[in-house]
Amino acid sequence: MYSEKVMDHFNNPRNVGEIENASGVGTVGNAKCGDIMRIYLDVDENQIIQDVKFKTFGCGAAVATSSMATELVKGKSVNEALKVTNKAVMEALDGLPPIKVHCSLLAEEAIHAALWDYAEKNGIKIEGLEKPVNDIEEKIEDEDY
Repeated sequence: MYSEKVMDHFNNPRNVGEIENASGVGTVGNAKCGDIMRIYLDVDENQIIQDVKFKTFGCGAAVATSSMATELVKGKSVNEALKVTNKAVMEALDGLPPIKVHCSLLAEEAIHAALWDYAEKNGIKIEGLEKPVNDIEEKIEDEDY
C-alpha cells in the first residue's frame, strides 16, 4: 500500500521535464526492473540549484521518488543536495513498500550523477561525491537496502 504522499507525487508529479543547457544531467537505471531516471540541474554561480527537472520511465514509485527528490534539492546548495539520501526521500514520502525501496535509491543516485556531471563540466570537486553508478543494482549488491 502506498502513502497519500506517494500517490500525490505519482498523480501530480512536480518538476517534470528537461532543462535545456542544464548545468548537470544524471541518468541512472535499474536493469532488473527497467526503471530509468534522468535528473537535470540548473546551478547558479554560487552553486545553488535554481531549477531541477526530471524524466522517469518506470513504475509509480519511481515517478513519485523522482518528484520528491527534485523538491528536496530545489533551492539547495550542491553540498546540501549531495546529502539527500534515499532514506530522506522515503521519509519525505511517508515510506515505501519494501519491494519499492530501490526506487528511492534510484533518485539518490540520479541526483549524484547530475552533480557529478556538473562538477565535471566545471572542473570542480564536490567533497564527498563519488563517481555514480549507471545501474543501481551495483549499489544494491554492495549495501543493504
